[in-house]
Amino acid sequence: MAEGIRDKVVILGMGCSKFGERWNDSSEDLVIEALLECLADAGIEIRDIEAAWLSHHMDEVNIGKGGLFLGRALHLPRIPITRTENLCASGTEAFRGACYAVASGAYDTALAIGVEKLKDTGYGGLPDSPIFGQMSRMTGPNATPPGMFAQLATAYSARYGVTMEKIKESMTHISWKSHQNGARNPRAHMRRPVTKEQIADSPIIAYPLGLFDCCGVSDGSACAIVTTPENAARIKPGIDPVKVKALQIAVSSGEEMQYTAWDGAGMLTTRRAAEKAYAEAGISDPRTELSLMEVHDCFSITEFATMEDLGISEPGHAAEDVLGGFFDIDGGVPCQTDGGLKCFGHPIGASGLRMLYEIYNQLLGRWPEDRAIKDAGLGLAHNLGGVPNQNVCSVAIIGK
Repeated sequence: MAEGIRDKVVILGMGCSKFGERWNDSSEDLVIEALLECLADAGIEIRDIEAAWLSHHMDEVNIGKGGLFLGRALHLPRIPITRTENLCASGTEAFRGACYAVASGAYDTALAIGVEKLKDTGYGGLPDSPIFGQMSRMTGPNATPPGMFAQLATAYSARYGVTMEKIKESMTHISWKSHQNGARNPRAHMRRPVTKEQIADSPIIAYPLGLFDCCGVSDGSACAIVTTPENAARIKPGIDPVKVKALQIAVSSGEEMQYTAWDGAGMLTTRRAAEKAYAEAGISDPRTELSLMEVHDCFSITEFATMEDLGISEPGHAAEDVLGGFFDIDGGVPCQTDGGLKCFGHPIGASGLRMLYEIYNQLLGRWPEDRAIKDAGLGLAHNLGGVPNQNVCSVAIIGK
């Protein structure tokens, strides 16, 4: 029986570029910026990397298909490079590839790196890529990501009898909380604090989602170097490393679109991936055992529903936890301590690795006191791609 990769892989180092409107920087500039920090953190040289996984979604912008871009940009010494793409969960998919390669014994040291120059597409939201065209053929010609995720709110209201006013109030708190955290983070794109009144009164994009309930459009890159525990002990003797506790992925089967077992109030893939990840990590009560989370808050309603899909909030009770401050930076399980997608934006290939970067540094106690989680032991990153009724979800858990 498969035993998983718990504690078989160590994160040796991580790096993250500044996210934002990086008009004057190329994709090459962004991956170099992230990798230089990562190499310095890992304490190795680029020639020590034995294989690499590149996460990138929009192949028509800057990079093209395959792994040649990364080999050229970083002058990697003719090592294996695999490009991964799995919708908006591509970043965690690259991390999964690198981790599985190390856990299998194929390589001692591997790189996972993601990058996206989403601003270069010229779109105000996610661009009209072929995947969204495919979704439109299945969900209707006028389907948009905001419109489809907004339906989580009405479905949740119908399923649990929670008023739309209560849901909207919770969404406002979620966005406010993330902006408070992002304002303290020099890597974030959007660093201006906003009031709850500004959020609640913002223009409606797709009811009940207002402008501040939607993540921005940004450029960015993030990366991780992973290795074996034995190699980590040799390179960084006496250091208590951050280990990979679980990596799980679940992909929609089409069942959601057929309305046979889905109530529309959450994501079945998240529930399945989380269940498997907790089993792999040996977690029985995530509400008390997790120290912090980074979840895929492409929209504030997504974060709201994810709290229940991950088993942190009881079904029908996410609003009480959100409004009670349970997910605030000083709450029971802080969520989006760096500002999340809401403040970083969503350069697709980089987002999953950016989430892990935040958790990794929190676990190592590296952040200033005003945004640090004290004595953090376990962190979860939730990376979602697609739309509620057809998606892919990755759940990664890392810890000391």
